[in-house]
Amino acid sequence: MSTSVRVDWRTSVAVTGTVVKYTAVAMAIPLVVALVYGEDLLVFGASIFCVLGAGILLERADPDPDLGPREALLLVALAWLSVGVVGTIPYLLAGYGTASTLAHPVNAFFESMSGFTTTGATVMGEISTDQHSHALLLWRQLTQWLGGMGIIVLMVAILPELAVNGADLIQAEAPGPQLQKLTPHIQETARVLWKVYFAFTLLLAIVLYSLHLVGVAPKMDLFNAIAHAFSTMPTGGFSTKADSIAAFSAAVQWAIIPFMVVAGVNFALFWHVLAGDTRDLFDDTELRTYAGAVAAFVALVFGLLYAGVAPPLEIGGTTEGTAEPALRHAAFQIGSLLNSTGFATSDFAQWGTYGQLTLLFAMFVGGSAGSTGGGIKVVRWLIVCKALHRELFRTAHPDAVQPIRLAGTVVDENAIRGVVVFTLLYLGLFGAGVLVIALDAARIGLELTALEAIGASLAAIGNIGPAFGRLGPFGSYLDLPATSKLVMVLLMWFGRLEILPVLVVFTGSFWRR
Repeated sequence: MSTSVRVDWRTSVAVTGTVVKYTAVAMAIPLVVALVYGEDLLVFGASIFCVLGAGILLERADPDPDLGPREALLLVALAWLSVGVVGTIPYLLAGYGTASTLAHPVNAFFESMSGFTTTGATVMGEISTDQHSHALLLWRQLTQWLGGMGIIVLMVAILPELAVNGADLIQAEAPGPQLQKLTPHIQETARVLWKVYFAFTLLLAIVLYSLHLVGVAPKMDLFNAIAHAFSTMPTGGFSTKADSIAAFSAAVQWAIIPFMVVAGVNFALFWHVLAGDTRDLFDDTELRTYAGAVAAFVALVFGLLYAGVAPPLEIGGTTEGTAEPALRHAAFQIGSLLNSTGFATSDFAQWGTYGQLTLLFAMFVGGSAGSTGGGIKVVRWLIVCKALHRELFRTAHPDAVQPIRLAGTVVDENAIRGVVVFTLLYLGLFGAGVLVIALDAARIGLELTALEAIGASLAAIGNIGPAFGRLGPFGSYLDLPATSKLVMVLLMWFGRLEILPVLVVFTGSFWRR
């Protein structure tokens, strides 16, 4: 007679409460900004009180939580959903009694989840410090930074009680098919990742503000430098300006490009470099493929822009026949969209069919495993392509034994199966999202083109942000019906946690042995 062991959901809820409680601590940063600028002080004071109270109440579900593998999966799914929910509170309080688009609960939830999942899609009608407080805009940027390296990774780094099951937790949250353990202790690994992440963020903020101080970036003051560093390294894409990075000088655009590309690289590689082992950096197959993909797409888009086939309609004319702006826009948009950052220097929704299709293909690639980039990930495409090649080879040579290798190491068959399953689920959910968004828009009489519906679904599940047409980089998702926004929130949630840790919670087998 078999015994049934059920998931102790109270344990997961209790630890979720701890995550929520620390989210209130993070709100102290915009509270300080509110004090400096004298704006929305009550909003963030009340938000901290509400979120702290919610976290303490949830912690009472289990006074002595002990996480098992399934409880860890449930915790990750619940924690990300919960921070998305409590993250709406500042938006709702700031928008109460005003005409702000964020006063609507669905819009506020969309903006919050878009931030924490580093999607960067927005429903804000106006984005500026004239319409919203500095504190609220910084909270919007900060949500991306917290979600970039991972909220659970941060919790494992600072809370000793989570270190016991830290590997399970990080594996469920971390982007990519495998976790690379950098140190003997998983808690120290989590700290290493956050240290590297913080160092790059700080460096970018210094670079951007330095450009302002030397006079080549007049709009990039200290507030904007910090805000855009918070948004670049997590590949988030939110900006404090309605025109995104197009609102800033060419010097700023060139400065951000290498940091966007770096954000799509496995952060573990940088730790090896700092430890004096540069061999891993040059021998990494995924990094070489990622760099090659960036270079190839940049060259293609540069050719289109330079020839005038896909002009970016830059203020003052097009880039046709002009090398510098053509290269700058090409490098920026590929660096932004290939790894899911979502910034823009021009309205690529106006680039024409060839330009938009090229960007659409780039959006399917994704960053590296262990990076903050979204999408399917380069290593998965490598494994899928090698698996397809092996099947073709086996068709011609049925008795042959041909293992799949990456950097000389044989890839486990279970890992290959997992990659194939993930890729099929990703494409399936993406297709379902396209259908739902298109039909829902037709239901209310909103005319969306096929490319707009495709872009919206891909922008959500790939955590990319902007799509095309009215949903492009200088537009917003505000006009979509509430049901479509909630579907996109679901896709963001699935996409950030790489589908399986969320999807498994909805299966009956998860809740019983």
